[in-house]
Amino acid sequence: MIGFFIKKAFFDGWDNLIGLVLFNIGYIAAAFIAFYLAASVGQINGLAGWGVIILALLVLSILMGGTAATAHSYSDYRREGWAEFRQGIKRNIRHSLLYFLIIFLMVANLVLIIPFYASFGNMFGTVLSVVMIWVEVILFLALPYYFPLMNLLPADRPLKTFRKCFLILGGNMGFSIFFLVYRIICLAISVFTLGIVPGMTGMQLASQDAMKLLMFKYDYLEENPDADQKHLSWDDILYDEKEKVGPRSLKSMIFPWK
Repeated sequence: MIGFFIKKAFFDGWDNLIGLVLFNIGYIAAAFIAFYLAASVGQINGLAGWGVIILALLVLSILMGGTAATAHSYSDYRREGWAEFRQGIKRNIRHSLLYFLIIFLMVANLVLIIPFYASFGNMFGTVLSVVMIWVEVILFLALPYYFPLMNLLPADRPLKTFRKCFLILGGNMGFSIFFLVYRIICLAISVFTLGIVPGMTGMQLASQDAMKLLMFKYDYLEENPDADQKHLSWDDILYDEKEKVGPRSLKSMIFPWK
């Protein structure tokens, strides 16, 4: 499954490269505005500084709600980028607001709560700091499934979608750790390319692809309740999806006329 995921994520990104770049430019513009406001405020720990952080995280969450819809269409081999983005902003606003609250609490935990506990200078403070760090790690592993689950299970409310992220994480810990490494690599590439590729939109597309493939597993297990979850036939599970991606190669990608 991991090998096919890498292939699908790469070629989905390549096939929609122009759209990814355009949406990423929007994220870059929003980041520049946030940095400008932060520089104007000067004191990030003050009330105005936290206001900038809140505004930046809110805008980020709303944009992610829109580009998540676009990533969903790209993952399904549709190219309805801008139309999906506009509809996604409106349709996903409740999920975006919950996501904003979660990442705001994560930032507050890193900036305020963990340093506060660490300042105790005793075993009690150390234990609490470690617990809060693990909360951050678990959320960092689980949150990439949030917007993809929203797209794949649109009838679920935001809190239900959030809870299901942990079910997916618990049932796919090995893949989730691999996906963490994959996202770190994508982040490093994004820093090198100044956010152009894969950028936020490309990483959302990868998350959508990952969740889509995992959902095929759950559909298979629902149809075959006696199947051994540790020894699944991924070739059978992903047969239709592999047919849609086709026998792609780097040569055919660069030289499609050959």
